[in-house]
Amino acid sequence: MENQNCCCGQQEQTNSTMLKAKEALQDIKGTEGALIPALHKIQSIYGYLPEEALILVSEELDIPITQIYGVASFYSLFSLEPKGQHVISVCLGTACYVKGSQNILERLSSELNIQEGNTTEDGKFTLQATRCIGACGLAPVIMIDEKVYGRLTPSDVPKILSEYTE
Repeated sequence: MENQNCCCGQQEQTNSTMLKAKEALQDIKGTEGALIPALHKIQSIYGYLPEEALILVSEELDIPITQIYGVASFYSLFSLEPKGQHVISVCLGTACYVKGSQNILERLSSELNIQEGNTTEDGKFTLQATRCIGACGLAPVIMIDEKVYGRLTPSDVPKILSEYTE
């Protein structure tokens, strides 16, 4: 008899991903200081740190879930929420801020119709502020995924976004 469950393929994918996560933890299991490397591995598999994966880390590394959440929520590199296909980081470090990065953040927020820290409804973009990208000589700067855009004005925003929407 054919399975009538519409989510069967999704469940298989979830099981496959969870198996991949479990395998990724095996080489660091039992080593001191394994939590942060484990969280990096899990985030590289899922794109963020879902609850079920954090429970797996707790079980595999024998670390209390409260400690895991404490570390995951403390470091800004880790995300407990899914991110968009493209992550836009707006530098609000001193050099960028002085040269107008807040205006660029506001223009991005307006163009994408989301506030900083959120993801567009279609899952295409996540908009976040960061303290320093390390490209102060190009201020103001944004980074989309791994690509840096510098010496920006708010009027540059639509053209940059069009690179990712076409």
